[in-house]
Amino acid sequence: MTDLVTTQWESGMLFESNNPSGNTFFIEASPEHGGQSEGLRPKALMLSSLAGCSGLDVVSLLKKMRVEYTKFKIDVHGELTEEHPKYYNKVLVEYHFHGSQLDEKKIKKAVDLSVERYCGVMEMFRQFAEVKIAIHYHNH
Repeated sequence: MTDLVTTQWESGMLFESNNPSGNTFFIEASPEHGGQSEGLRPKALMLSSLAGCSGLDVVSLLKKMRVEYTKFKIDVHGELTEEHPKYYNKVLVEYHFHGSQLDEKKIKKAVDLSVERYCGVMEMFRQFAEVKIAIHYHNH
């Protein structure tokens, strides 16, 4: 399987990129590098891809396990190297689950399956970064 993404310069430091789904989005440099805050930052977009990939796995697995929750979010912290080319060498992925009767055992199993088996973006990150995982249960 091969994906094709086309990214085209629009103006200044702004690019428009497509996705195999047919959707488009903008990528841009930060204001200190000539951007106008109209697009997403390339490196941070990688962190979003990591969260999205794993989040899709977890939601799918929890649905199959019939686990209920009221809110689910993922915070991804990426630490950049000091030297150029700067890249994320340390990443912390924090899974936050909210609900009144969270099944912590099944939630942990779903997260572990995503992290260790299913999430291809997670595997890509492991090739260049130390990746740590944390699960937070917010019972209310």
